[in-house]
Amino acid sequence: MTMWLFAYFVLGMFSGFCAGLFGVGGGVVLVPILTSLFVAQQFPHEHVLHLALGSSMATIVFTSISSLRAHHLRGAVRWPIVLKIAPGIVIGTLLGSQLASQVPTRPLGIFFAAFITCVAIQMFLNVKPQPHRQLPSAMGIAGVGIVIGAVSALVAIGGGSLSVPFMTWCNVKVQHAIGTSAAIGLPIALSGAVGYAISGWSQTGMPPGSLGYLYLPAVAGTALASVMTAPLGAGVTHSLQPATVQKIFAAILLLLVAKMLHTLFF
Repeated sequence: MTMWLFAYFVLGMFSGFCAGLFGVGGGVVLVPILTSLFVAQQFPHEHVLHLALGSSMATIVFTSISSLRAHHLRGAVRWPIVLKIAPGIVIGTLLGSQLASQVPTRPLGIFFAAFITCVAIQMFLNVKPQPHRQLPSAMGIAGVGIVIGAVSALVAIGGGSLSVPFMTWCNVKVQHAIGTSAAIGLPIALSGAVGYAISGWSQTGMPPGSLGYLYLPAVAGTALASVMTAPLGAGVTHSLQPATVQKIFAAILLLLVAKMLHTLFF
């Protein structure tokens, strides 16, 4: 167990830094690596991806608190947007986590891989929507929140890969979009973690230390490390133009997804 806790801790350091740097949520890193670690520990194959998704959501709770605090101290969080989008986020995330529990491991893995591949391509090409409109009404923002929450729950991300482009498209300064996305990640992670805990509660054959689809040793190890490194990533966001780093990170994401698919299918 000590070896696995160390692996979770190292993974948390990397995912936390990435969450703060890119505002994409640590799940894009956590899910594929946790899946491989759970397979290596011989967890039931039909549960490994769901456990990775749920554990990632629980970890993002702590990462989001650390990351949003760092962005808030720099004045980069647009709190009126957070308050308007949060109700939709909670509804969408709860629905998405319940839907994920009904999808078998391999189809869910394909959906996750396709989504992360799109994120990686977007980051590699540095594709950004051109700002040409203002934010919609409160009802419109809440509706967007439902979509972001549902997709975020299905792939266990903090929502940044969706919310940052949306806010940038609506003329929100990119640093503020990233900071606000970090704050939005908290209700996503909280409701997602609750949803995965509930949906996995009645499942049989779960490994010891599980709370529904949350594997608590993994949550503890990754969360402890991620809260230390998320502020470092947030600091880099405000001091550098990380275009080259984005390309490297995108390549790493593609490799991680390929490894996860190989683990699930072969």
